[in-house]
Amino acid sequence: MANEVLGFVGVGRMGSLMAARLLDAGHRLCVYDVSEEATRPLVMRGAQLAASPAEVASTAGIVLISLPTPDVVRQVVLGGNGGIINGSSVRLVIDLSTTGPGVATEVAARLAERRIGWVDAPVSGGVTGAGAGTLAIMVSCPTPILREVEPVLKVFGRPFHAGEKPGLAQTAKLANNLLAAAALVATSEVMAMGVKAGLDAKVLIDIINASSGRNSATQDKFPRAILPRTFDFGFATGLSYKDVRLCVDEAEAMGVPMVVGAAVRQMLAVTKARFGADSDFTFVAKVLEEWAGVEIRG
Repeated sequence: MANEVLGFVGVGRMGSLMAARLLDAGHRLCVYDVSEEATRPLVMRGAQLAASPAEVASTAGIVLISLPTPDVVRQVVLGGNGGIINGSSVRLVIDLSTTGPGVATEVAARLAERRIGWVDAPVSGGVTGAGAGTLAIMVSCPTPILREVEPVLKVFGRPFHAGEKPGLAQTAKLANNLLAAAALVATSEVMAMGVKAGLDAKVLIDIINASSGRNSATQDKFPRAILPRTFDFGFATGLSYKDVRLCVDEAEAMGVPMVVGAAVRQMLAVTKARFGADSDFTFVAKVLEEWAGVEIRG
């Protein structure tokens, strides 16, 4: 497969790192992004530049996409003459985005009408994992297709087969991202409380990490991005809000109440309104700082 041209649509913060790893592994690439600046480093390394997603799909049999929202995924894959579905070579589309099970099911059905396979493959691990090739990749697709695409996915990290039905991997990803956001919100609350009471922030984090309250925020996000005051973990507030909103909406559509999830969604909405969609989602802690009148500093 290393000699086969692979397509990659969407080479932003995550996509660019995954595409670069494919080049490192010896794959030939055809790339497209709405930003010419995003594609330039890959083209300088030998990737072929396409003028549209459809052109990528007329060059490559397997097209990977890494896109920000479900609506963008739908448009890029199905939209007009420039959509991937209209490519002459594509036989498989691998969606590395967090799309949600609804859109995944819809797009998979439309592609199936053209005998094009669909692979849900949302990833977790952020820009650090994308660069290092240590992402967790949640995959749903038929087993024969998994066997074909697994060598490509292993370039990015460790695949987990969630099942064959379209959308199952997306459900797993939404569940994970809700938990990650919930840990960040709850930890920001207790850290603001602790600092207001007079505790040293780093000491409190160390206590929690040695105790039963430890979580991904106390072990990673606070030491790396909040205590040092950099707020640069690498995941946008707008994207986190989108993921949590998708999770809550999907759960409620299935008749599963999400009381805590709805509160997390609201906190991310407040953070997005206060600091903007492009702010790092660790700015949640800044919201709590402003409300409590404290600074959570290491």
